[in-house]
Amino acid sequence: MLCVFNVPMTVRELDANELATWLARGERLRLIDVRTPAEVARGAIPAAENLPLHLLPSHADALPVDPKVVFYCRSGARSAQACVFMKTRGREEVYNLKGGINAWLRHGLPVGPPLPPG
Repeated sequence: MLCVFNVPMTVRELDANELATWLARGERLRLIDVRTPAEVARGAIPAAENLPLHLLPSHADALPVDPKVVFYCRSGARSAQACVFMKTRGREEVYNLKGGINAWLRHGLPVGPPLPPG
């Protein structure tokens, strides 16, 4: 589990409708699902990449600096941890999907199979 303690940082959050709008208008972003592969197999937000939270530290440097990065999980807790971790590494354009995929589903937004790796 990724833990970041004593880090006074504010996590930028966006709600499901805001994310849906960003995706619909082609906003330049990376959408990263930090759930486990078993969770992702049940459905993911279209265009999301799976990077389980426990693997984020070893892959953080591979994430591009340019586009915004939106993290999500089931409820928003693990993805908030991902945002804090990335902010400790100097990344500012990171966002947490408030309420995670649960909120996405409550808004009636689409889910599908996860993107293939790579």
